[in-house]
Amino acid sequence: MATVEDLFTRLEQLNAVGAALSKERDINALLEKILRAAKGITGADGGTLYRLIDGENLQFEILLNDSLGIALGGTTGNGISFYPIRLHDDTGQPNMSMVAAYAALTGDTVNIADAYTAEGFDFSGTRNFDKKTGYRSTSFLTIPMRDHENEIIGVLQLLNRIDPLSGAVTQFSDADQRLAESLASQAAIALTNRNLILQLEQLFESFINVMNTAIDEKSPYTGGHCQRVPTLTMMLAEAVNETSSGPLKDFTMNDRDRYELKIAGLLHDCGKVTTPVHVVDKATKLETIFDRVHLLDTRFEVLKRDAEIATLRGEISADQYAARLRQYEDDRVFLRRTNVGGEFMREEDIARVRAIAAYRWTGVDGNEAPFLSDDEVKNLTVRAGTLTQEEREVINYHIVATIKMLEALPWPKHLKNVPEYAGGHHERMDGKGYPRGLKRDEMSLQARVMGIADIFEALTAPDRPYKKGKTLTESLEILGKFKLNGHIDPDLFDVFIREKVYLKYAEKFMHPEQIDAVDLTRIPGVAPP
Repeated sequence: MATVEDLFTRLEQLNAVGAALSKERDINALLEKILRAAKGITGADGGTLYRLIDGENLQFEILLNDSLGIALGGTTGNGISFYPIRLHDDTGQPNMSMVAAYAALTGDTVNIADAYTAEGFDFSGTRNFDKKTGYRSTSFLTIPMRDHENEIIGVLQLLNRIDPLSGAVTQFSDADQRLAESLASQAAIALTNRNLILQLEQLFESFINVMNTAIDEKSPYTGGHCQRVPTLTMMLAEAVNETSSGPLKDFTMNDRDRYELKIAGLLHDCGKVTTPVHVVDKATKLETIFDRVHLLDTRFEVLKRDAEIATLRGEISADQYAARLRQYEDDRVFLRRTNVGGEFMREEDIARVRAIAAYRWTGVDGNEAPFLSDDEVKNLTVRAGTLTQEEREVINYHIVATIKMLEALPWPKHLKNVPEYAGGHHERMDGKGYPRGLKRDEMSLQARVMGIADIFEALTAPDRPYKKGKTLTESLEILGKFKLNGHIDPDLFDVFIREKVYLKYAEKFMHPEQIDAVDLTRIPGVAPP
């Protein structure tokens, strides 16, 4: 009756282990659970778990021995220095003398009562181990592990079954073997599932990287942004996660939360694949597919030619001709300077552009026309930067495209928040952002984190075509003003400053000349220490 009770107990243990294995996400922890469970169910003193690598080598993953106090591999932090066991020798012959290789090659379980008297296998390595340690390796149970396609993926080997009553080393029983084989089968499926999940995650991340590479190839000015924003997002999120005081002290992340936010960060600008490259990369005000400022150079040459002809005809004096040439050259230089764009355009400069636009010139068709077209005037009088309002709307549309693209995907439960996190980084705390005009309490903390990361990266980026990357002080001054005017989350800004996230990011991504000494007392919105 005791034997039956013991069997039921071990079956319950087997079921519990199977459930535990199905929940484990970490490969090293999973492998260790497999071996410890097999030892516990069979009463083994030691054991080894091998994984089949490249279809040829059995690699030591976990090695445990209770009597010797040995725990290597897995989550122990102790590496295993043993060479892998090869399934074939240099001539291609199968390695049938090593019991673990034999099990992997044949798919058969090997149950050995005493390694010192067993025939057919080479246990010289085991005897050498015993000499060095004073141990006596006796009974072995070696079980191949098969995946769902019946392919061998590893070998589970148990050593020295200990009788629970006498403490003596005995042979593994038939019941031990059946239970261990059942566990090995469950373990193989759990391990295969975890590997498949990891492979799918790697494939998914690789696909995201391919998309970001496409954006990078399309526009080198956004590719770096697509890589830096996720990094800064995680830096700030981790700083908040470690905060133990203040209004954000209750925010926590587990590994799944981190992965979800990481994916959202990588995808936050995926909609830029729809943005025309001449808008994304618009380095000057007149740039479309090419910089139209060169057309203005040609028109000025036409005006100069016409002035020269008028002089030769006696319609204007030599002094007037010289004055016109100087004026045209001054205007040409002015328009070239204006074309570059900047932080702010003065009213008098806008008026001068309109005055130059009123010049008349004759094209190759013989028709007279204004020197600047309406579109050229509109572009040249952009007050800040290089984008017109219409082009800004085209740029802004990328976030709408991002949301549409991400919401169309069938996200699994642990990634269901990716569209919201990625789609909210252009919203403002006061509801004046886009595309949905959300307010602070309508957004997740993760989306607000990404909003700060997106702004700070844009301010400091050294690779924009239309501006230099700002210094730390300049960037923090702007970010502080954004805190005060309701643009960004004030509590997140405080963490950003207090935990010096800005400095950690700067040391990793900003040019040395941008990293100046920051006087926090002069930064708007910084709370007193």
